[in-house]
Amino acid sequence: MSTHYDSHRSSRHAYDARREEILQAVIDVCSTEGIGKLSVSRVSERVGCTRSLFYHYFPNKEDALSAALDYTIDAFIARLRNWNESRVFGDIEGALDSISELLKTLVLEMPGISGSISVGGDAVLYTAFVNRVAERCARYMCESTVVDFAEHHEVLIDNVFETFYVLISGLILYIRSHQDVPVEVIKEIIACTLHIEGYTEKYKGRRPAR
Repeated sequence: MSTHYDSHRSSRHAYDARREEILQAVIDVCSTEGIGKLSVSRVSERVGCTRSLFYHYFPNKEDALSAALDYTIDAFIARLRNWNESRVFGDIEGALDSISELLKTLVLEMPGISGSISVGGDAVLYTAFVNRVAERCARYMCESTVVDFAEHHEVLIDNVFETFYVLISGLILYIRSHQDVPVEVIKEIIACTLHIEGYTEKYKGRRPAR
């Protein structure tokens, strides 16, 4: 949550609470009826507000949908942050095990708008959504987990952000289309892509040359 938001939280509480209600209604409509059914009228009915109040927050339903996507990604990042903060120092394989399981769970089970996009068949919108998830997750990882790792180990990849971006977006699409993929396979893809497989029992001692 931004410093700007925190410093004005009291004065803006009612505004933000109402906006979040509208965003949740957007998510609910998309989840239960499909994105094709999203309309200002349907959202207003669910919230119990006037159309003019909706337009007070969002110029149109497209902007509301975009904000709802970011709202969903916020929840994605929150789960990722919880994982990062609960990692056991020095247990790289344990971190790989848990992040692989978390990623599969998030892709397949995270409720809300993300599932309705893919089920609805809107390939352009889903690709844009995946790109936004990958962008924010990659930046978070580079600013947190990678920094922690680099304090004690050599980072054996170049273009770190770009590598994470491609890895995350690729895994999201792969898991969505191959829902029975074993967590162990996801783990090995992550480890080998980041050149940290040598820290796992299966590939113990393997260190790629620089």
